[in-house]
Amino acid sequence: MKYRKVDEIDKRILYLLSENSRISYVDIGKEVNLSRVAVKTRIDNLENNGVIEKYTIDMNLRKVGREIAVYFDIEVEPTKLYEIGNQLAGKENVTDVYQMTGTGNLHMHALLNKDEELNDFLEKDLYSIDGIIKVKSSIILTRFKSRTGAKL
Repeated sequence: MKYRKVDEIDKRILYLLSENSRISYVDIGKEVNLSRVAVKTRIDNLENNGVIEKYTIDMNLRKVGREIAVYFDIEVEPTKLYEIGNQLAGKENVTDVYQMTGTGNLHMHALLNKDEELNDFLEKDLYSIDGIIKVKSSIILTRFKSRTGAKL
């Protein structure tokens, strides 16, 4: 299928899917005034052209044992930035790793089970990595807003 520019109807479909990825083609069609078939064609096009990369769920992490959300600002040796970034991205408790502006700066999110696990994570999974210069961590106390999808 030939790529076409994302229009306002596509943006509305993307918004509806970001709010509920299980919404039916029929229900989307009612919202955007298209048939079920036309909605499916548009969604297929968005998937085939890489606009929609995946569908996912939001979980109540406390109910599955991940009680502590932590943000880390990590300063690394610039020559080891990509190596360390990829190494951190492979860790089970790590949800996000970003390269930040500046020299050798990473920002990372992790979900941990309890306070003791934070100490173990710092000691065994961060401080032991050659090339990490400095680590600053912050525990999330209250989440006022959490992004579930990009808003267009």
